[in-house]
Amino acid sequence: MVAPSETHIHSPVVYPERDGQPMADNTQQFRWITVIHFNIEWQFANDPNVFVASDLLWYPVEGQPKIRQAPDVMVAFGRPKGDRGSYLQWQEENIAPQVVFEIRSPGNRQKEMDKKLLFYDRYGVEEYYLYDPDRHDLSGWLRREGRLEAIDNIETWVSPRLQIRFEWTETELKLDRANGEPFSSYAEVQAQLDRTRQALESERQRAESERQRAESERQRAESERQRADRLAERLRQMGIDPEELQ
Repeated sequence: MVAPSETHIHSPVVYPERDGQPMADNTQQFRWITVIHFNIEWQFANDPNVFVASDLLWYPVEGQPKIRQAPDVMVAFGRPKGDRGSYLQWQEENIAPQVVFEIRSPGNRQKEMDKKLLFYDRYGVEEYYLYDPDRHDLSGWLRREGRLEAIDNIETWVSPRLQIRFEWTETELKLDRANGEPFSSYAEVQAQLDRTRQALESERQRAESERQRAESERQRAESERQRADRLAERLRQMGIDPEELQ
């Protein structure tokens, strides 16, 4: 009797959407991540094909869920905006994120950061920026001839892809959007919106006061006209032509 052939059932490959690691280790790191993320989103708000994400697992190779990285901020040009549980590159027209930011925390070891650089180099990142806010240390790499190479003069660097300007001194890192406006935190943007709303409300109130003043003037002029008409009617009743009195 011939034994029936075995049927092999292949389980689908699972690409976890979480790696168990926190987005940030402290408030400073979180602040830098959110400031960079949202300012880049604001800059490209009108371009439907620029995708910006933070702490999103990126899987560059289909069938290899262990090959992954979760950049603090990544930007993919040529990919539509929208929600994703992870960035599965083969489902994104095989477009790798072109720009990646990492904000180093005290818990990041140098070996870990070296592995990130190797990963981004191997899987096609065009621009990689690493900032350590505790040490105030900024590094950048740009892809040249197929490899990520260190940017020598990053003090006044302009990102080729993002067109944002890095202004780095010994005491401060300042980022400017392509239109020259500085990167702002959510609180700063909210304060600016509040000031704008207050200015608009003041202008509305001023316009309303002007309208009411004009209406009062119109009503006063109408009252004066009616008073003159009544006076002219009395004069006519007395046999006096009002025009002869003018």
